Amino acid sequence: MFQIDMGTTKTEIKLDSSWKKRLEGEFATERMQRLKSFLSEQYKSGKTIYPRGDEYFAAMNLTPFDKVKVVIVGQDPYHGPGQAHGLCFSVREGVRFPPSLLNIFKELHDDVGVQIPKSGSLTKWAEQGVLLLNAVLTVEDGKAAAHQGKGWEEFTDKIIHLLNEEKENLVFILWGSYAQKKASFVDRKKHLVLESVHPSPLSAHRGFFGTKPFSKANAYLRAKGITEINWDLVNGH
Repeated sequence: MFQIDMGTTKTEIKLDSSWKKRLEGEFATERMQRLKSFLSEQYKSGKTIYPRGDEYFAAMNLTPFDKVKVVIVGQDPYHGPGQAHGLCFSVREGVRFPPSLLNIFKELHDDVGVQIPKSGSLTKWAEQGVLLLNAVLTVEDGKAAAHQGKGWEEFTDKIIHLLNEEKENLVFILWGSYAQKKASFVDRKKHLVLESVHPSPLSAHRGFFGTKPFSKANAYLRAKGITEINWDLVNGH
């Protein structure tokens, strides 16, 4: 389905079946064939790509289609060693928090009173139904946005369209103009859309802090009879 030639081996990248059946048509497109060729060429020329191949689809594999409750949209993966692992804004255990993530944790603490965690991994959120979706799913080491415009954006647009059309009562958390534009078509009669500026240090003080996205998301889910997200990464589920 999505097989990448990584230079020494051809790797079949796994995707959860609930997503696979909905996205099969996407994988057959010429655009995705070009994306596969591009990635294979990058590996063959010795470039380091983040995240690892088996983590390209980590967001969907940790959050199957029928389990999605909240969608957080990011832009592209972190481009430093050991950071990206397939979930937007999240970093691996033991990796220093990027500034945007630290600001997310500050707002989380102020909003719902939970302790700021020592680990920057948001895997516990993903396992509860928070789809942590980047618009672009790969990046080259040290080169921010290196894989923009190669085909990932249309693929992730399709994911958001599927969620918008097939589900109801989702919460879309859109931080910054890029995410807001990407999900601008979401039906606000069926879903809750929470928008603010990006948590980046460049903008966080201009309308990110104090927006309370975590408690607002849970209030909406509760009102719809849906189990809330336990946002506490320290004492979580």
